[in-house]
Amino acid sequence: MNPTLYPDEPVAGPWQATAVGDVIRILVDAAGDPPGRPRIVAIDGPGGAGKTTIAATLAGGMPYAAVVHTDDVAWHHSFFGWTDVLVEGVLEPLHRGEAVSCRPAAWARRGRAGAIDVPAGLNMVIVEGTGAARRELTPLLDAVVWVQADLTEARRRCMAREGGTQAARDFWDEWMRQEIPFMAGHRPWERANLVVAGTPAVRYDPAHHLLTARPPSRAA
Repeated sequence: MNPTLYPDEPVAGPWQATAVGDVIRILVDAAGDPPGRPRIVAIDGPGGAGKTTIAATLAGGMPYAAVVHTDDVAWHHSFFGWTDVLVEGVLEPLHRGEAVSCRPAAWARRGRAGAIDVPAGLNMVIVEGTGAARRELTPLLDAVVWVQADLTEARRRCMAREGGTQAARDFWDEWMRQEIPFMAGHRPWERANLVVAGTPAVRYDPAHHLLTARPPSRAA
């Protein structure tokens, strides 16, 4: 049975279990070796697809890597209207080879402590979140991972994580009213260097592997 995907999103495959180290090498090769700054890799996909877990797995598999979560950038700001915050606060400093200490305005307004901090001198910075590979960020990204997920299963995961409350269901419905047209407009899967299964239908060892496929646009 085919998964429920975004409008016009092609079903990826064939899938294969790929060692985490090999996935990292694929992304390093795709990103190249930009002088004086870290490689910047976006991990994009639906809400509930497992992007945070995949990002942590990849960052844990290589030295001197860090993860930036777009949920932190978007916190009490906008579901998807946070491009300027990410660009000015995170991506542009990384491109200058600088450390990042970004404190979005919503954090200050609502008294959230701390900042989005990324030290200088890293090999890779992974930006993960729904919309991380949107079109306007393309010039600032070195490689893209698309996490393909069955939207029905992604919703089930999120409801289980949030306790299935009415508030959680209402939030999900509002999120999807914005997410689906946003993704249909930006089509980030078309810019992916690699596809990872977020809701895999076959067994594999998630401690050491990711289930991967070549993007349909590159599979020929």
